[in-house]
Amino acid sequence: MHQIRLQEPFRGLFYAPFYAAMARRAYEAEGVAVRFIDSPGPSLQTDAVLEGRADLAWGGPMRLLLGHDRDHACPLRLFGAVVMGDPFVLVGRTPRPDFRLTDLATLTLGSVSEVPTPWWTLQDDIRRAGLDPDRVARVTDRSMAENAAAVAAGTLDVAQLFEPLVSAMEIAGTGHVWYAQASRGPTSYTAFYGRREVIDAKRAACEAMVRGLATTLTWFAGAPAEEILDTIAPYFESLDRAAATRAIERYRALGVWTTNPRFPPAALERLQTAMLTAGAITHAPGYAGLVAEEVTEAALSSAA
Repeated sequence: MHQIRLQEPFRGLFYAPFYAAMARRAYEAEGVAVRFIDSPGPSLQTDAVLEGRADLAWGGPMRLLLGHDRDHACPLRLFGAVVMGDPFVLVGRTPRPDFRLTDLATLTLGSVSEVPTPWWTLQDDIRRAGLDPDRVARVTDRSMAENAAAVAAGTLDVAQLFEPLVSAMEIAGTGHVWYAQASRGPTSYTAFYGRREVIDAKRAACEAMVRGLATTLTWFAGAPAEEILDTIAPYFESLDRAAATRAIERYRALGVWTTNPRFPPAALERLQTAMLTAGAITHAPGYAGLVAEEVTEAALSSAA
């Protein structure tokens, strides 16, 4: 058995296919013994992969773009795509089917404070819609849960949230979806990543991980939401099943999850552009400089 130390960034429902792969022993079936390292929380201050405490992690390509911006020789590379649609949603207190992003000019938005990517991608959408994102009044220092509660109470116009908060608000009648960020099309949010030298040294294991991921994504695309919830339950202590079921169905309908682990170039391009327009980075390494797609292609070719 190959040995891989695998780190998660933080516990989130939109990472459901990764937990399903673990629960279904998909990697073990491909000959990989995974030592799973629990979430340290969504901090950008440390990276277990870069520091050598983990062989691989799943996480946001934004982390790698930041790393390559600071150091053009950064050794981190991506492979094995999973979340290639934006999982964040704008939610208001009452239905607004005619909502346009330019309407934010007269509203107060509670943007995500826990991680930066949701605002970076949204501000690019706002800019493309014809509104300067600096004109948007934002609450930037509250959690998603706090912003959801403020929308429910009528003290905040709109909040940027992820699932299952969105579905829980819909079920409670305290919130309605105004805009799904996944509607813009592919945007890279989550894949495996590792140091180039580790990927090379453990190439057979990395390819096996991709095959396990491919098997899981095929199952995930067609499995009933309730079965998915049963499968990933060991990783979530207290999920509201009604909200989580609705969340899984929404994310699948929006195309948040890929159906195979190939990494679409357009998804990385959209994220790079958003980070450049946000001023988060000044240098973009491009697809070839960041994505080790040869690992995925070799893995899937050997499985054919």
